[in-house]
Amino acid sequence: MPQATVSPAPATMRAVSQDTPGSPDVLKVVEMPRPRPGRGEILVRVHAAGVNPADWKTRERGVFANGAKPPFILGFDVSGVVAETGDGVTLFQPGDEVFGMPRFPHPAGAYAEYVTAPARHFAPRPKGLSHLQAGALPLASLTAWQALVDTAHVQPGRRVLIHAAAGGVGHLAVQIAKARGAHVIGTASAAKHELLRSLGADELVDYRTEDFAETVRDVDVVLDSLGGENWVRSLRTLRPGGTLISILPLDDAFPYQKAEAAGVRAVFMLVEPDQAGLRAISSLVEDGRLRVIADAVFPLEEAAAAHALGETGRTTGKIVLSVTS
Repeated sequence: MPQATVSPAPATMRAVSQDTPGSPDVLKVVEMPRPRPGRGEILVRVHAAGVNPADWKTRERGVFANGAKPPFILGFDVSGVVAETGDGVTLFQPGDEVFGMPRFPHPAGAYAEYVTAPARHFAPRPKGLSHLQAGALPLASLTAWQALVDTAHVQPGRRVLIHAAAGGVGHLAVQIAKARGAHVIGTASAAKHELLRSLGADELVDYRTEDFAETVRDVDVVLDSLGGENWVRSLRTLRPGGTLISILPLDDAFPYQKAEAAGVRAVFMLVEPDQAGLRAISSLVEDGRLRVIADAVFPLEEAAAAHALGETGRTTGKIVLSVTS
């Protein structure tokens, strides 16, 4: 197949960088040299970059999980077009539209006009999705997929409790669990219940007026993105042999011993780049069984405003940066 015609990539690019830890105001647009793909890598012209809690937590701490310190470029979620391929790449060619979560938890630099990463950290963009929608998918959907499918092995008939069910990970986890044939219970404010029912939730708990730990029982899997006391209270909902999965870094409050005493499993799961997972998620999208909700879209220059909104904790679905039109 002949390669698509792609304009040569410029020598420089715009990116959102930070030089110091702090509030959203530390995020600044800079002009910098464009990266070049190495062996086994592709250069992607970024059209959209998802904004995740990992981004604003890293910005505030001023250090990535792997120890990288400023100056750095945030962002893991990418949807864009292959601009160049490095030596040895056969999976993609210039002009291909891709999406992915490259390099996580190492810096990927998605808040920029171009990124480079191993080719197999990407998959073809799902048919029918815009770049803005596809840019919202990778990290949140892979987190939900790897937690529910790879870690908990959710099967038809299982009862799954998803906390913060209307959030970025939550609204996708509801749909993935439902696609696996599970009975899905979600916690969310009452204003978001109608949306969650339309996504497939079977039962909903308004956390503002109802204590899920008192009303939800015989659950096989709990997916938790809240942490703290929520971990301990979630144990009360699980049947013997059930699994509590935290997608938050653990601290001394994580109830390993209490879980063991209750006859359940408590685990922490860190999402990983996963082309097979991306392709499975893409199939769900193309089959009409998974849709992503982009709560707000900001231009690259307004990354600080996107972070400020995300930190309110009141968004539904995902926040996305529009990088290249």
